[in-house]
Amino acid sequence: MDLLDNINAPSDLRRLSRTQLKPLADELRAFLLDSVSKTGGHLSSNLGTVELTIALHYVFNTPEDRIVWDVGHQTYPHKILTGRRERMHTLRQMNGVSGFPRRDESEFDTFGTAHSSTSISAALGMALAAKTKGENRHAVAVIGDGAMTAGMAFEALNNAGVHEDINLLVVLNDNDMSISPPVGALNRYLARLMSGRFYAAARSVGKSVLPGPMLELAKRLEEHAKGMVMPATMFEEFGFNYIGPIDGHDLDALVPTLQNLRNLKGPQFLHVVTKKGQGYKLAEADPVLYHGPGKFNPAEGIKPATTAKKTYTQVFGDWLCDMAQKDERLIGITPAMREGSGMVEFEQRFPERYYDVGIAEQHAVTFAAGMACENLKPVVAIYSTFLQRGYDQLIHDVALQNLDVTFALDRAGLVGADGATHAGNYDMAYLRCIPNMVIAAPSDESECRKLLSTAYVYPGPAAVRYPRGAGVGAVVDKALDTVPLGKGVVRRKGRDVAILAFGTMVAPSLGAAEGMNATVADMRFVKPLDTELVLELAASHHLIVTVEEGAIMGGAGSAVAEALAAAGVVKPLLQLGLPDRFIDHGDAPTLLAQCGLDAAGIAASIRQRLGKTEPRLVVNNI
Repeated sequence: MDLLDNINAPSDLRRLSRTQLKPLADELRAFLLDSVSKTGGHLSSNLGTVELTIALHYVFNTPEDRIVWDVGHQTYPHKILTGRRERMHTLRQMNGVSGFPRRDESEFDTFGTAHSSTSISAALGMALAAKTKGENRHAVAVIGDGAMTAGMAFEALNNAGVHEDINLLVVLNDNDMSISPPVGALNRYLARLMSGRFYAAARSVGKSVLPGPMLELAKRLEEHAKGMVMPATMFEEFGFNYIGPIDGHDLDALVPTLQNLRNLKGPQFLHVVTKKGQGYKLAEADPVLYHGPGKFNPAEGIKPATTAKKTYTQVFGDWLCDMAQKDERLIGITPAMREGSGMVEFEQRFPERYYDVGIAEQHAVTFAAGMACENLKPVVAIYSTFLQRGYDQLIHDVALQNLDVTFALDRAGLVGADGATHAGNYDMAYLRCIPNMVIAAPSDESECRKLLSTAYVYPGPAAVRYPRGAGVGAVVDKALDTVPLGKGVVRRKGRDVAILAFGTMVAPSLGAAEGMNATVADMRFVKPLDTELVLELAASHHLIVTVEEGAIMGGAGSAVAEALAAAGVVKPLLQLGLPDRFIDHGDAPTLLAQCGLDAAGIAASIRQRLGKTEPRLVVNNI
C-alpha cells in the first residue's frame, strides 16, 4: 500500500504521475475488499467505481469542484481517498463512517445521498449557484444506469439542457446492474449501445482523445456515432454534449477524456461502462450476492446464512406465493427491490404476474392503481422509506379513489447500519392521516402473515409495516387466516398500568410488564384503531402507555391520545417512540435501547412518569 498510504486528500492524489494511477487502483481495490470483508457493507458497487473515483479526483479540483454521487453506496473509494482511510474500520457502526455521503462528515461529501436519482438535480443546482455567484467551478453528477430509470433524473436533464453556459458534467456509470437486475426500455437502449461494432470501436475513443484540438475530438466522436446506433441522440435532445461509451476501468481512457470535458462549457454527458465487483471474481460472478454482504472471508467468499428464525421479508415472500396460488388476480409489484423485498421465488413461480418497474416509486404506486381499476389485486412490495417518494400518488391515485392496493412495507422502524436515510420511522404518521387507509403492525412472524392476509382481503388501500431482519421466532402457520379488522388483543393482564404496544414493541413491552404487573395489549392496527379496547383499558387502569417503533409525533400514540380526547376521557398518558430527530447508523438493538425502546427503557420511562404524575399510585416492584 505504498501509494495509498500517502494519500490523505485528493491533493495528494493529484501529485502522482499518470503512470502511478493504475498501481494505486490495485492498492485501493485490495484495501477496499479487505476493509468491507471485516465490517460488512456495500461491496460490488464500490469495486466497480475504483478507477472512476480516482480519475474524477485526479482531474477535478475537489472539493472546490463538486462531485455528487447518486445513491452513494458506491462511495467507499471516494471516502478512502478523502481522508477517511484510517476510519474505514468503523464503517456503518455507531459514531463511525457512514455508508453514504454526508455533508457533516466531510467537505468532500458535497451532497447527502442514499435514495436514488437525486444527483443531477443537486449538481445542476450547484452549477447554477456557481454561475449566479460568479464562481468558476464544476459540478459533476455520477449516476448509475439503474438510477437513470427514475423520472426525477429526466426532470433534471430536461431542466439542465436549456442552460448552455454552465459547468455541469453528468457521468452515467453504466454497470448493467442496480440492486436487482435492471429492467425497462432505457436498459434495453443502453444494452444496444454495448453491443456490436459500435462498442468495440467506442471503447478506444478515450485513448484517442489525448490533449489536442477539441475540433478533432468532436470529429472523431461524430465519426464513431453516425451511421451506427446513434447513442447520443436521446441525451443530445436534452441539450447535452454526449461522449461515450468508454471503458470505466481504463484510466488511460478516463483521465484524458475527463480533462477534455473539464475544458468544455455547457451540459456534458459522459457514458462510462464499468463492471460491478470488478477485480474480485466472486463478486463479478454474483454482484447481487455481494451487493451488501456482512462480514466474510474474501478467500472463501460468502457462506450461506444459517438461522433458525425466518426474517419478516421471508415471511412476506412465502405469503405472497401462497396467496398468489390461491388468488390468480394477485399481482406482485416492486420498484427494483426484488431481492430486498423477498420476491425472487414469486418471480420464478409467477413470472406473468411479477412486475419490476425499476427505480420508480411514484410510477409503481400509480401503476398498481391502474391495475386495481381493472379488478386485479396488486401487492406493492416497497421499503417504508421508499414509499415516501410516492406519497402524492398514494393519496391522489390510490386512497382518493379508494382502490384495492396492498402495500407491504419492509424495513419499517430503525434499520441499523444503513442509518437515517433508510429508516422507516414515519410511515405510521404519514399514512394515518390519509382517508381510506388501513395500517397494520404485526408483533411477530405469525401475526405478519395473518395481517398481510387481512390487508389483502380488505377492499381498499392497506399497508402492513414490518421490520428488517428476523422476528422473535414465532411459528408461522401455512394457513391464510385473517384477523378482525381494527381489533387488538390483550397479551398480558395486569393492573394499574396498561401498555398499548404496536408491532415490534409488543415483545419488549411484555418484558417491561413482568416487573410491574402491567397489562399489555397488542394493538395490531394503527388505523382503524381499536378504540373500544383503548377506552376499556383506560377505564380499568390508572396510566396508559403507548409504545411504537416510529415517530412519536403524529404516530400511533397520537392516535390513542385523539381517541381518548374524542371520548372525553382524561387519563394520564405516556407516549413512547422514536424522538424528533434523525437517528444515525449503528447496531439496531443498541439504537433502540438508546431511544428507551427496549424492555429496560420502557420500564424506566414508566417508573419515571409514575414518580412525577402519580405519587399515590403503588405499582408492584416499582
